[in-house]
Amino acid sequence: MGNPSKNSDERPLPERLRPTGLDGLLGQDHIWKPGSPLRRLVESDSAHALLFWGPPGTGKTTLAHLIGKHSVRKLVTISAVHASVKDLRAIIDESAASIADGQKSHILFVDEIHRLSKNQQDVLLPGLETGLVRFIGATTENPSFSVNNAILSRCLTFNLKPIAELALVSMMRRAIQSDDNSLKNILVEDKALIMIAQAARGDGRQCLNLLAAAAACAKENEDGRKMIARSDLEELGAALPLRYDRDGDQHYDIISAFIKSIRASHPDASVYYLARMIESGEDPEFIARRLLISASEDIGNANPTALLIADSTFRAVQVLGLPEARIALSQCTTYLAASPKSNRAYNAINDALDEVRKSGPLEIPMQLRNAPTNFMRKEGYGAGYSYAHDDLENARRMSYMPKELKGRKYYQPIPVGAERQLIETLKHLRPMED
Repeated sequence: MGNPSKNSDERPLPERLRPTGLDGLLGQDHIWKPGSPLRRLVESDSAHALLFWGPPGTGKTTLAHLIGKHSVRKLVTISAVHASVKDLRAIIDESAASIADGQKSHILFVDEIHRLSKNQQDVLLPGLETGLVRFIGATTENPSFSVNNAILSRCLTFNLKPIAELALVSMMRRAIQSDDNSLKNILVEDKALIMIAQAARGDGRQCLNLLAAAAACAKENEDGRKMIARSDLEELGAALPLRYDRDGDQHYDIISAFIKSIRASHPDASVYYLARMIESGEDPEFIARRLLISASEDIGNANPTALLIADSTFRAVQVLGLPEARIALSQCTTYLAASPKSNRAYNAINDALDEVRKSGPLEIPMQLRNAPTNFMRKEGYGAGYSYAHDDLENARRMSYMPKELKGRKYYQPIPVGAERQLIETLKHLRPMED
Protein backbone atom coordinates (compact mmCIF):
# COMPACT_ATOMS: atom_id res chain seq x y z
CA MET A 1 0.00 0.00 0.00
CA GLY A 2 1.52 3.31 -1.05
CA ASN A 3 1.88 6.30 1.24
CA PRO A 4 0.31 9.68 0.40
CA SER A 5 2.75 12.08 -1.19
CA LYS A 6 4.27 14.78 0.91
CA ASN A 7 1.97 17.46 -0.49
CA SER A 8 -1.17 15.34 -0.57
CA ASP A 9 -4.25 16.55 1.27
CA GLU A 10 -5.03 12.89 1.96
CA ARG A 11 -2.57 12.91 4.83
CA PRO A 12 -4.15 13.24 8.29
CA LEU A 13 -4.20 16.74 9.77
CA PRO A 14 -1.50 16.01 12.39
CA GLU A 15 0.85 14.90 9.60
CA ARG A 16 0.06 17.90 7.41
CA LEU A 17 0.69 20.30 10.28
CA ARG A 18 3.78 18.62 11.72
CA PRO A 19 6.07 21.52 12.79
CA THR A 20 9.22 22.17 10.79
CA GLY A 21 11.07 24.58 13.10
CA LEU A 22 12.78 23.75 16.37
CA ASP A 23 10.41 26.04 18.27
CA GLY A 24 7.35 24.38 16.75
CA LEU A 25 7.14 21.49 19.22
CA LEU A 26 4.58 22.27 21.92
CA GLY A 27 4.06 20.79 25.37
CA GLN A 28 7.56 19.43 26.03
CA ASP A 29 9.36 22.43 27.45
CA HIS A 30 10.86 20.32 30.25
CA ILE A 31 13.22 18.73 27.68
CA TRP A 32 13.04 20.98 24.60
CA LYS A 33 12.97 24.62 25.64
CA PRO A 34 15.83 26.76 24.31
CA GLY A 35 18.96 26.17 26.36
CA SER A 36 17.88 22.75 27.62
CA PRO A 37 20.49 19.96 27.45
CA LEU A 38 18.71 18.12 24.63
CA ARG A 39 18.27 21.31 22.62
CA ARG A 40 21.97 22.15 23.01
CA LEU A 41 22.99 18.63 21.99
CA VAL A 42 20.88 18.86 18.84
CA GLU A 43 21.96 22.38 17.92
CA SER A 44 25.63 21.41 18.27
CA ASP A 45 25.14 18.11 16.40
CA SER A 46 26.45 16.23 19.45
CA ALA A 47 23.57 13.82 20.00
CA HIS A 48 24.85 10.32 19.17
CA ALA A 49 22.10 8.08 20.56
CA LEU A 50 18.75 9.29 21.87
CA LEU A 51 15.72 7.46 23.17
CA PHE A 52 12.34 9.20 23.41
CA TRP A 53 9.85 7.57 25.74
CA GLY A 54 6.28 8.74 26.23
CA PRO A 55 2.61 8.14 25.46
CA PRO A 56 1.33 8.30 21.88
CA GLY A 57 0.83 11.76 20.42
CA THR A 58 3.36 13.54 22.62
CA GLY A 59 5.79 14.45 19.84
CA LYS A 60 8.37 11.65 19.72
CA THR A 61 8.26 11.27 15.93
CA THR A 62 7.98 15.03 15.43
CA LEU A 63 11.05 15.56 17.59
CA ALA A 64 13.02 13.01 15.58
CA HIS A 65 12.05 14.73 12.31
CA LEU A 66 12.94 18.15 13.70
CA ILE A 67 16.37 16.84 14.67
CA GLY A 68 16.83 15.36 11.20
CA LYS A 69 15.69 18.56 9.51
CA HIS A 70 18.07 20.69 11.60
CA SER A 71 21.01 18.36 11.00
CA VAL A 72 23.11 18.14 7.85
CA ARG A 73 22.85 14.36 8.18
CA LYS A 74 20.47 12.15 6.28
CA LEU A 75 17.53 10.96 8.42
CA VAL A 76 16.42 7.40 7.71
CA THR A 77 13.12 6.47 9.33
CA ILE A 78 12.05 2.88 9.91
CA SER A 79 9.16 1.39 11.85
CA ALA A 80 9.99 -1.55 14.09
CA VAL A 81 6.69 -3.10 13.03
CA HIS A 82 8.01 -3.64 9.50
CA ALA A 83 11.78 -3.65 10.09
CA SER A 84 13.90 -6.72 9.48
CA VAL A 85 17.47 -7.56 10.41
CA LYS A 86 18.35 -7.14 6.74
CA ASP A 87 16.81 -3.65 6.67
CA LEU A 88 18.74 -2.51 9.73
CA ARG A 89 22.05 -3.84 8.42
CA ALA A 90 21.46 -2.16 5.07
CA ILE A 91 20.91 1.22 6.72
CA ILE A 92 24.04 0.87 8.87
CA ASP A 93 26.08 -0.23 5.83
CA GLU A 94 24.79 2.77 3.86
CA SER A 95 25.80 5.09 6.70
CA ALA A 96 29.25 3.47 6.85
CA ALA A 97 29.65 4.03 3.11
CA SER A 98 28.72 7.70 3.60
CA ILE A 99 31.47 8.05 6.20
CA ALA A 100 33.94 6.32 3.88
CA ASP A 101 33.09 8.94 1.23
CA GLY A 102 33.99 11.70 3.64
CA GLN A 103 30.40 12.60 4.51
CA LYS A 104 28.45 12.55 7.76
CA SER A 105 26.94 9.38 9.17
CA HIS A 106 23.19 8.93 8.83
CA ILE A 107 20.63 9.33 11.60
CA LEU A 108 18.59 6.16 12.03
CA PHE A 109 15.18 6.77 13.59
CA VAL A 110 13.47 3.58 14.79
CA ASP A 111 9.84 4.17 15.71
CA GLU A 112 8.26 1.79 18.22
CA ILE A 113 11.64 0.31 19.07
CA HIS A 114 10.05 -1.86 21.77
CA ARG A 115 8.64 -3.99 18.95
CA LEU A 116 12.10 -4.98 17.74
CA SER A 117 13.13 -8.51 18.67
CA LYS A 118 16.26 -9.09 20.72
CA ASN A 119 18.14 -10.18 17.57
CA GLN A 120 17.05 -7.03 15.76
CA GLN A 121 18.13 -4.83 18.66
CA ASP A 122 21.46 -6.65 18.81
CA VAL A 123 22.09 -5.74 15.14
CA LEU A 124 22.08 -2.06 16.12
CA LEU A 125 24.80 -2.43 18.73
CA PRO A 126 27.92 -2.46 16.49
CA GLY A 127 26.72 0.64 14.66
CA LEU A 128 26.09 2.50 17.92
CA GLU A 129 29.32 1.27 19.49
CA THR A 130 31.55 2.37 16.62
CA GLY A 131 29.63 5.49 15.61
CA LEU A 132 28.72 4.16 12.17
CA VAL A 133 25.26 5.60 12.62
CA ARG A 134 23.57 8.20 14.80
CA PHE A 135 20.49 6.79 16.48
CA ILE A 136 17.07 7.92 17.70
CA GLY A 137 14.56 5.46 19.12
CA ALA A 138 10.95 6.09 20.13
CA THR A 139 8.82 3.96 22.40
CA THR A 140 5.56 4.13 24.32
CA GLU A 141 6.77 1.38 26.66
CA ASN A 142 9.00 1.78 29.69
CA PRO A 143 12.47 1.30 28.14
CA SER A 144 13.74 -0.37 31.31
CA PHE A 145 11.57 -3.35 30.38
CA SER A 146 11.28 -3.13 26.60
CA VAL A 147 14.69 -2.07 25.29
CA ASN A 148 17.88 -4.13 25.25
CA ASN A 149 20.09 -3.08 28.19
CA ALA A 150 23.08 -2.76 25.89
CA ILE A 151 21.22 -0.23 23.73
CA LEU A 152 19.74 1.51 26.75
CA SER A 153 23.19 2.05 28.25
CA ARG A 154 24.35 3.80 25.07
CA CYS A 155 21.37 6.16 24.84
CA LEU A 156 20.35 9.35 26.55
CA THR A 157 16.72 8.78 27.46
CA PHE A 158 14.19 11.62 27.50
CA ASN A 159 10.68 11.19 28.85
CA LEU A 160 7.97 13.06 26.94
CA LYS A 161 4.91 13.90 29.03
CA PRO A 162 1.23 14.01 28.07
CA ILE A 163 0.65 17.45 26.58
CA ALA A 164 -1.04 19.90 28.94
CA GLU A 165 -4.49 21.20 28.01
CA LEU A 166 -3.23 24.76 27.53
CA ALA A 167 -0.60 23.54 25.06
CA LEU A 168 -3.23 21.48 23.21
CA VAL A 169 -5.43 24.57 22.92
CA SER A 170 -2.44 26.50 21.53
CA MET A 171 -1.83 23.67 19.08
CA MET A 172 -5.42 23.87 17.83
CA ARG A 173 -5.31 27.66 17.54
CA ARG A 174 -2.15 27.38 15.47
CA ALA A 175 -3.85 24.78 13.27
CA ILE A 176 -6.89 27.02 12.74
CA GLN A 177 -4.61 29.92 11.80
CA SER A 178 -2.70 27.78 9.30
CA ASP A 179 -3.51 27.67 5.59
CA ASP A 180 -4.79 24.10 5.74
CA ASN A 181 -7.80 23.79 3.46
CA SER A 182 -9.82 21.68 5.90
CA LEU A 183 -9.79 24.45 8.50
CA LYS A 184 -10.54 27.44 6.29
CA ASN A 185 -13.55 29.50 7.37
CA ILE A 186 -13.66 27.62 10.71
CA LEU A 187 -14.57 29.36 13.94
CA VAL A 188 -14.29 27.57 17.29
CA GLU A 189 -15.72 28.53 20.66
CA ASP A 190 -13.15 28.67 23.43
CA LYS A 191 -15.25 26.18 25.44
CA ALA A 192 -15.21 23.81 22.48
CA LEU A 193 -11.40 24.01 22.28
CA ILE A 194 -11.17 23.19 25.97
CA MET A 195 -13.59 20.29 25.56
CA ILE A 196 -11.54 18.82 22.70
CA ALA A 197 -8.31 19.30 24.66
CA GLN A 198 -9.79 17.50 27.66
CA ALA A 199 -11.06 14.68 25.46
CA ALA A 200 -7.61 14.22 23.88
CA ARG A 201 -6.08 13.50 27.31
CA GLY A 202 -2.60 14.75 26.53
CA ASP A 203 -2.40 13.27 23.02
CA GLY A 204 -1.57 15.93 20.42
CA ARG A 205 -2.30 13.67 17.47
CA GLN A 206 -5.69 12.74 18.91
CA CYS A 207 -6.40 16.40 19.61
CA LEU A 208 -5.84 17.46 15.99
CA ASN A 209 -7.77 14.45 14.70
CA LEU A 210 -10.70 15.45 16.91
CA LEU A 211 -10.45 19.02 15.66
CA ALA A 212 -10.48 17.81 12.06
CA ALA A 213 -13.50 15.57 12.71
CA ALA A 214 -15.35 18.38 14.48
CA ALA A 215 -14.60 20.75 11.58
CA ALA A 216 -15.92 18.22 9.08
CA CYS A 217 -19.15 17.84 11.06
CA ALA A 218 -19.65 21.54 11.83
CA LYS A 219 -22.67 23.34 10.41
CA GLU A 220 -22.36 26.42 8.23
CA ASN A 221 -23.65 29.77 9.46
CA GLU A 222 -25.53 32.20 7.26
CA ASP A 223 -22.26 33.85 6.25
CA GLY A 224 -20.87 30.51 5.00
CA ARG A 225 -18.48 30.03 7.90
CA LYS A 226 -18.50 26.99 10.14
CA MET A 227 -18.70 27.26 13.90
CA ILE A 228 -17.51 24.48 16.21
CA ALA A 229 -19.55 24.96 19.39
CA ARG A 230 -19.45 23.05 22.64
CA SER A 231 -23.12 22.15 22.25
CA ASP A 232 -22.41 20.63 18.82
CA LEU A 233 -19.62 18.51 20.29
CA GLU A 234 -21.92 17.24 23.02
CA GLU A 235 -24.50 16.26 20.40
CA LEU A 236 -21.83 14.53 18.35
CA GLY A 237 -20.31 12.79 21.35
CA ALA A 238 -21.36 9.35 20.12
CA ALA A 239 -19.91 9.96 16.65
CA LEU A 240 -16.67 11.66 17.66
CA PRO A 241 -14.28 9.71 19.87
CA LEU A 242 -14.35 12.37 22.58
CA ARG A 243 -14.14 9.77 25.31
CA TYR A 244 -11.40 7.80 23.67
CA ASP A 245 -9.90 5.47 26.28
CA ARG A 246 -6.12 5.50 26.32
CA ASP A 247 -5.69 3.38 29.42
CA GLY A 248 -3.78 0.80 27.44
CA ASP A 249 -1.06 3.42 26.94
CA GLN A 250 -0.80 3.80 30.71
CA HIS A 251 0.22 0.17 30.97
CA TYR A 252 2.71 0.51 33.81
CA ASP A 253 0.75 3.14 35.74
CA ILE A 254 -2.37 0.99 35.79
CA ILE A 255 -0.59 -2.21 36.80
CA SER A 256 1.25 -0.26 39.50
CA ALA A 257 -2.02 1.07 40.91
CA PHE A 258 -3.47 -2.46 40.71
CA ILE A 259 -0.66 -4.10 42.67
CA LYS A 260 -0.44 -1.29 45.24
CA SER A 261 -4.18 -1.55 45.87
CA ILE A 262 -3.85 -5.29 46.50
CA ARG A 263 -0.85 -4.69 48.76
CA ALA A 264 -2.79 -2.16 50.85
CA SER A 265 -5.79 -4.54 51.15
CA HIS A 266 -8.22 -2.46 49.10
CA PRO A 267 -10.27 -5.02 47.12
CA ASP A 268 -12.59 -2.38 45.62
CA ALA A 269 -9.76 -0.31 44.18
CA SER A 270 -8.01 -3.50 43.08
CA VAL A 271 -10.97 -4.78 41.10
CA TYR A 272 -11.53 -1.30 39.62
CA TYR A 273 -7.99 -1.25 38.18
CA LEU A 274 -8.50 -4.83 37.03
CA ALA A 275 -11.56 -3.62 35.11
CA ARG A 276 -9.52 -0.74 33.62
CA MET A 277 -6.95 -3.21 32.31
CA ILE A 278 -9.51 -5.63 30.92
CA GLU A 279 -11.47 -2.85 29.23
CA SER A 280 -8.33 -1.38 27.66
CA GLY A 281 -7.37 -4.73 26.13
CA GLU A 282 -4.56 -5.75 28.48
CA ASP A 283 -3.30 -9.31 28.03
CA PRO A 284 -5.09 -11.37 30.74
CA GLU A 285 -2.04 -13.62 31.12
CA PHE A 286 0.06 -10.56 31.97
CA ILE A 287 -2.41 -9.71 34.73
CA ALA A 288 -2.37 -13.30 36.00
CA ARG A 289 1.45 -13.28 36.13
CA ARG A 290 1.39 -10.10 38.19
CA LEU A 291 -1.06 -11.77 40.59
CA LEU A 292 1.38 -14.67 40.97
CA ILE A 293 4.14 -12.23 41.89
CA SER A 294 1.91 -10.38 44.35
CA ALA A 295 0.90 -13.64 46.03
CA SER A 296 4.54 -14.28 46.94
CA GLU A 297 5.88 -10.75 47.31
CA ASP A 298 3.07 -9.12 49.26
CA ILE A 299 1.23 -12.00 50.95
CA GLY A 300 3.85 -14.69 51.26
CA ASN A 301 3.65 -16.93 54.31
CA ALA A 302 0.92 -14.86 55.92
CA ASN A 303 -1.40 -16.88 53.65
CA PRO A 304 0.47 -19.56 51.66
CA THR A 305 -2.80 -20.53 49.96
CA ALA A 306 -2.65 -17.24 48.03
CA LEU A 307 0.09 -18.60 45.77
CA LEU A 308 -2.00 -21.69 45.03
CA ILE A 309 -5.00 -19.52 44.17
CA ALA A 310 -2.87 -17.31 41.90
CA ASP A 311 -1.35 -20.33 40.18
CA SER A 312 -4.81 -21.83 39.59
CA THR A 313 -5.97 -18.47 38.25
CA PHE A 314 -3.12 -18.34 35.75
CA ARG A 315 -4.04 -21.80 34.48
CA ALA A 316 -7.74 -20.86 34.33
CA VAL A 317 -6.95 -17.76 32.28
CA GLN A 318 -4.97 -19.87 29.81
CA VAL A 319 -7.86 -22.31 29.44
CA LEU A 320 -10.77 -19.87 29.46
CA GLY A 321 -9.60 -16.72 27.76
CA LEU A 322 -11.69 -13.57 27.84
CA PRO A 323 -14.44 -12.75 28.59
CA GLU A 324 -14.83 -15.66 31.06
CA ALA A 325 -11.29 -15.24 32.40
CA ARG A 326 -12.36 -11.94 33.95
CA ILE A 327 -14.27 -13.93 36.61
CA ALA A 328 -11.23 -15.94 37.69
CA LEU A 329 -9.09 -12.78 37.66
CA SER A 330 -11.64 -10.99 39.84
CA GLN A 331 -11.83 -13.92 42.27
CA CYS A 332 -8.06 -14.01 42.66
CA THR A 333 -7.71 -10.22 42.86
CA THR A 334 -10.28 -9.84 45.63
CA TYR A 335 -8.88 -12.85 47.50
CA LEU A 336 -5.33 -11.47 47.45
CA ALA A 337 -6.50 -7.99 48.43
CA ALA A 338 -8.47 -9.40 51.38
CA SER A 339 -5.63 -11.70 52.53
CA PRO A 340 -3.27 -10.95 55.42
CA LYS A 341 0.00 -9.53 54.12
CA SER A 342 3.66 -10.23 54.77
CA ASN A 343 6.64 -9.33 52.61
CA ARG A 344 9.15 -11.11 54.86
CA ALA A 345 9.87 -13.94 52.39
CA TYR A 346 10.48 -11.26 49.73
CA ASN A 347 12.76 -9.34 52.09
CA ALA A 348 14.60 -12.51 53.09
CA ILE A 349 15.74 -13.39 49.57
CA ASN A 350 16.67 -9.76 48.79
CA ASP A 351 18.74 -9.48 51.96
CA ALA A 352 20.40 -12.84 51.29
CA LEU A 353 21.22 -11.80 47.72
CA ASP A 354 22.73 -8.55 49.00
CA GLU A 355 24.87 -10.58 51.41
CA VAL A 356 26.08 -12.94 48.67
CA ARG A 357 27.01 -10.02 46.40
CA LYS A 358 28.82 -8.27 49.25
CA SER A 359 30.56 -11.25 50.84
CA GLY A 360 31.24 -13.37 47.79
CA PRO A 361 31.55 -17.19 47.86
CA LEU A 362 32.19 -17.81 51.54
CA GLU A 363 33.33 -21.30 52.51
CA ILE A 364 30.57 -23.78 53.23
CA PRO A 365 30.99 -25.52 56.63
CA MET A 366 32.73 -28.88 56.19
CA GLN A 367 29.93 -30.86 57.84
CA LEU A 368 27.49 -29.68 55.16
CA ARG A 369 29.64 -30.54 52.17
CA ASN A 370 28.91 -33.50 49.94
CA ALA A 371 31.30 -36.46 50.39
CA PRO A 372 30.76 -38.92 47.54
CA THR A 373 34.34 -40.35 47.57
CA ASN A 374 36.67 -41.80 50.21
CA PHE A 375 39.25 -39.14 49.42
CA MET A 376 36.76 -36.36 50.19
CA ARG A 377 35.67 -38.07 53.41
CA LYS A 378 39.34 -38.30 54.47
CA GLU A 379 39.65 -34.60 53.78
CA GLY A 380 36.87 -33.94 56.29
CA TYR A 381 33.95 -33.40 53.94
CA GLY A 382 30.72 -34.20 55.78
CA ALA A 383 32.48 -34.85 59.08
CA GLY A 384 30.22 -34.24 62.09
CA TYR A 385 27.01 -33.99 60.10
CA SER A 386 23.88 -35.03 62.00
CA TYR A 387 20.90 -36.28 60.04
CA ALA A 388 17.99 -34.22 61.36
CA HIS A 389 15.46 -37.05 61.05
CA ASP A 390 17.58 -39.27 63.28
CA ASP A 391 18.97 -36.71 65.74
CA LEU A 392 17.04 -33.45 65.60
CA GLU A 393 18.54 -31.89 68.73
CA ASN A 394 22.12 -32.34 67.56
CA ALA A 395 21.23 -31.25 64.04
CA ARG A 396 19.78 -28.03 65.44
CA ARG A 397 23.02 -27.30 67.29
CA MET A 398 25.15 -27.56 64.14
CA SER A 399 26.38 -24.45 62.34
CA TYR A 400 24.78 -24.15 58.92
CA MET A 401 25.98 -20.69 57.93
CA PRO A 402 29.52 -19.84 56.81
CA LYS A 403 31.43 -18.88 59.95
CA GLU A 404 31.48 -15.22 58.89
CA LEU A 405 27.67 -15.15 58.96
CA LYS A 406 27.07 -17.10 62.15
CA GLY A 407 23.81 -16.05 63.77
CA ARG A 408 22.69 -13.99 60.75
CA LYS A 409 18.91 -14.05 60.20
CA TYR A 410 17.26 -13.12 56.91
CA TYR A 411 13.75 -14.43 57.39
CA GLN A 412 11.96 -12.53 60.14
CA PRO A 413 8.25 -13.47 60.14
CA ILE A 414 5.62 -11.14 61.55
CA PRO A 415 2.60 -12.11 63.70
CA VAL A 416 0.08 -11.92 60.84
CA GLY A 417 -2.06 -14.73 59.47
CA ALA A 418 -0.36 -18.11 59.07
CA GLU A 419 3.03 -16.48 59.66
CA ARG A 420 2.06 -16.05 63.29
CA GLN A 421 2.31 -19.82 63.70
CA LEU A 422 5.67 -19.87 61.92
CA ILE A 423 7.08 -17.57 64.60
CA GLU A 424 6.18 -20.09 67.28
CA THR A 425 7.46 -22.99 65.19
CA LEU A 426 10.80 -21.33 64.49
CA LYS A 427 11.33 -20.66 68.18
CA HIS A 428 11.71 -24.40 68.54
CA LEU A 429 13.20 -25.38 65.18
CA ARG A 430 15.76 -22.71 64.35
CA PRO A 431 19.38 -23.73 64.98
CA MET A 432 20.50 -23.25 68.56
CA GLU A 433 24.00 -22.13 67.57
CA ASP A 434 23.41 -18.64 68.96
